[in-house]
Parts: sequence; structure tokens; C-alpha cells
Amino acid sequence: MTTLGIIGAGNIGSQLARLGVANGYDVVVSNSRGPETLHDLVAELGARARAALPAEAAAAGDLVVVTIPLHAIDTVPAEQLAGKIVIDTNNYYPQRDGNIAELDDERTTTAELLQARLPDARVVKAFNHIYAADLTTHGRPAGSEDRRALVLAGDDASARDAVAALLDDFGFDGLDLGPLSEGWRIQRDTPGYGPRMNEFELREAVSTATRYRDM
Repeated sequence: MTTLGIIGAGNIGSQLARLGVANGYDVVVSNSRGPETLHDLVAELGARARAALPAEAAAAGDLVVVTIPLHAIDTVPAEQLAGKIVIDTNNYYPQRDGNIAELDDERTTTAELLQARLPDARVVKAFNHIYAADLTTHGRPAGSEDRRALVLAGDDASARDAVAALLDDFGFDGLDLGPLSEGWRIQRDTPGYGPRMNEFELREAVSTATRYRDM
């Protein structure tokens, strides 16, 4: 049995917790306000779920999702995530996160920033270009016609494979972009960001993505 640790219980985090429980995963969910604030969500999720502190969710998870605002990245518990596969769902919004120079000039990506924060973890970018409400409604069984695809990117091939398996369990095809540096192709305002697409359509969309400076 795989345990899914979730750091951040907002729209994306709570939906991924629901998907985890629905697909047979144990879930440990956390947020910045404390486990007691997650009582209603855990009650909804049932016996497979519990609330914890972020460090506890990090330690408990076989796969750990970090889904917090980018400006809070320095609060992610690095020690407990050493050796773990960490899924980064984040997008950069300067109006929320403040301006980050290396993202403004596109020297790096949000997932690469998280990887730098977690040098001993294996970070994979995923779930950042689907609206939260669609996570629990767009999934389809493997082999379904027009099954939605979601992008993943990471520097470790085995970590990407593990996240692709999670995507499949949750009802989505995975489109593997390779290294984290390619994650820019599915950041906000790119053609693949938001709309429902099958694997062929999404592959074409990410291939036509342009840097912000070229838009």
C-alpha cells in the first residue's frame, strides 16, 4: 500500500487527497494552519486519511505532493523529504508570490527552485496545468477514448515513472517531457495550460509553447 503525503490542503491538495483515497492510497494531509483545521476534510475522506503537520506528512509519504504558494517554498521540510519522490504542482504568480528574479528572466523554473530547496529529493512536476475541480471529474480508465493527458517532468527517470503510474491510477495519461528544465512548456499562459487535451493534442501544445519573453 502506498501512502500519499500532501503538504498544502488547498484546492489542489484536497482534490488530490480525494483521488488518493478513491484509488486505494492512504493519505496524510497537512497545511500551514495545523491538523485541527483539517477535521472536516479528513472526516469526509474516511479511515484511509489523517491530518498531520507538514513534516509528518513528508515523513509518512511514499510519494509527497507539495502544493503550497511559491512564496512559502522555504517552509517545505527538506530533511524529511530526503530520498523521497516529491511532486511539485506550483505555478508562479508574481502578484501573489512577489517578483522572483530567476523566474522573471526565465533562468529556472518553479520545480527547479523546489529541487534546489530539496537537494536530496527527486522532484517531479505534475498537476500544475489542470484546474482543481477537473481533477476529480476528468479522469477516465486506461484505454478510454479521448482520455485526458497531463504533463510530468523530472530529472530522475524512475521518479517520473512512479508519477506516471500515479497519474494512470488517477485516470490520466502521462506526457513525459523529460528533465525539470522542460517544465516551462506547461507554465501559465502556455497553450497546454488549462484546456482538456488528449496525449496527442497536449504533445502538440507543449511543442508550440514559447517563452514569456517571446510572447
